[in-house]
Amino acid sequence: MKKLLSFIWNWIVPIALGVVAYLAITTFWINIVTINGDSMDPNLLDQQKVFVQKTENLKRGDVVVFDARKEDPRIQSGNKDYVKRVIAVAGDTVSYKDGTLYVNNKKVNQDFISSSEQTTGTASSFGSSWDLKSLSSTGLWKQSDRNSTVVPKDSYFVLGDHRSVSNDSRYFGFVSKKHVIGKVHVPFWYSTTVKNNIAKEEQHFFV
Repeated sequence: MKKLLSFIWNWIVPIALGVVAYLAITTFWINIVTINGDSMDPNLLDQQKVFVQKTENLKRGDVVVFDARKEDPRIQSGNKDYVKRVIAVAGDTVSYKDGTLYVNNKKVNQDFISSSEQTTGTASSFGSSWDLKSLSSTGLWKQSDRNSTVVPKDSYFVLGDHRSVSNDSRYFGFVSKKHVIGKVHVPFWYSTTVKNNIAKEEQHFFV
């Protein structure tokens, strides 16, 4: 009996506690995610691993992972989650004019991407100027998001950092809060530039 109790205490209990701890962490707090694609280049590269923290306190400038199957009606087969940057939150307006991105008529500080992505990349197929009303009237967006002038309640407007290749809110509309998996945190071994561009962007979002 003593041997059995010793075996349970020394082996079964630690393993069980480890499994419980792992499930608690991955279910309620943090996950490890592998980046798939180039939409966040150069800050996050294809096949890089990042931490994703489950949180409801998202701010402009935060980078998030969300379930794209619930958001993008034209999602490519095999894709599941998208990684994008929160540009605007509920109640915000968004517009783009001649190379400059505005939220609530305030100029957004986009030092985290190149001037090319800020201008030709962000303009994309929408011309030199656009706003939420013009984007949501293209017929590309989900039916529930069309003809919008502000970001609706419990929703976000997101863009990829590599604007010229990113499939984001310009093309499919707003991301619902309930479909957000969490906020991205980069490991300590990433460069200071990347850590600042991902982790601290919300601190200096406006110019």
